[in-house]
Amino acid sequence: MAKVKNWQLKREMAYKYEATPPKRQIAYVFDTNKCIACQTCTVACKTTWTSGEGEEHMFWNNVETKPFGFYPLAWDVKILEQLKRQSWSAEGAYIGETIFEAAPQGEEVLGYMPAKEDWSHPNLGEDEVNAPIGNITSMSTEGGSGAHARWMFYLARICNHCSHPACLAACPRQAVYKRPEDGIVLIDQERCRGYQKCVQACPYKKPMFNPKAGKSEKCIACYPLIEKGIAPRCVQTCIGKIRMTGFINSPDKVDSDNPMDYLVHVAKLALPLLPQLGTLPHVYYIPPIHVDKTYLSQMFGPGAGAAVETYKRREAKTVGLLTLFGSTDHWVDKFKVDKGLAAAYQGGKKLVTVPVKEPIVFRVFRDEKLDVNRHSVT
Repeated sequence: MAKVKNWQLKREMAYKYEATPPKRQIAYVFDTNKCIACQTCTVACKTTWTSGEGEEHMFWNNVETKPFGFYPLAWDVKILEQLKRQSWSAEGAYIGETIFEAAPQGEEVLGYMPAKEDWSHPNLGEDEVNAPIGNITSMSTEGGSGAHARWMFYLARICNHCSHPACLAACPRQAVYKRPEDGIVLIDQERCRGYQKCVQACPYKKPMFNPKAGKSEKCIACYPLIEKGIAPRCVQTCIGKIRMTGFINSPDKVDSDNPMDYLVHVAKLALPLLPQLGTLPHVYYIPPIHVDKTYLSQMFGPGAGAAVETYKRREAKTVGLLTLFGSTDHWVDKFKVDKGLAAAYQGGKKLVTVPVKEPIVFRVFRDEKLDVNRHSVT
């Protein structure tokens, strides 16, 4: 195996290929604090891409209720148990093994094959909290802190379009490839023979097998839209406005006016999902502020606690950028926050301007000019 740099782990790691980085890398940021699990993104993706025969079980986009929701069943629990001990240094460097370094003899990646039934419950655990509520008479005094000890949150998931994809490393046909122009990971349907090594290897379980076609399929990042400057369907349709997509730079080429760079590298507010696996994923999450910190650290890495505190501070530039989420149907490569307004740009062209704080307008009871009451008097 080659040695590759993984900036999320702050160290080198073993990986099958020492591939040339793409010209630019697609990335997403999801704000878990705003997700309402309406599943609009799931339906939009489903109706656009996986409505054919053999795709009935496929949800390239899904929304799970954590900690008890999984699609497929227990995907994160199983891979973390296989990986065994994971730890981080005080400086934030990963000390444990990745799924490539812990691969058993004869395999490229540590993984497992989900059972057929594991794909049958996409709404498992929906809206379930992490412990029985019981008979709580006073939420305000529970534990003496005024905080409700039970929690849950919604985790929207798509393919991470990783820099070091496990699916790519495992495919014996070299059917999985990473597009050099945008870093999107795809499966060549002509080369795929349905061996399902990608399904076994991907720790996030985002490649899925189509038994009718005899091939594996996965999220394609809506690349026909990306090529036109338009955001993917899941981003466009998000009712909660939790999503933004664009292109992210490596840590040594940070552009603070790039929204992906700002949230990930500068503010360190958006974090990768299970970075200890070693795939260097590019869907980043703003952690929920009400969830147990130990759980968040396992899910999003050692920066989770600091990210929560950053989110709570509500700094002007950060709030302005988050206001732009869901404000345009295009992907964004630049943003600006100034004088109470936030603007999004693509290729130097302004896409949209929105107020950071919505103006408050008080309507008086009677309009003297028109000589009418604005409200019913009955």
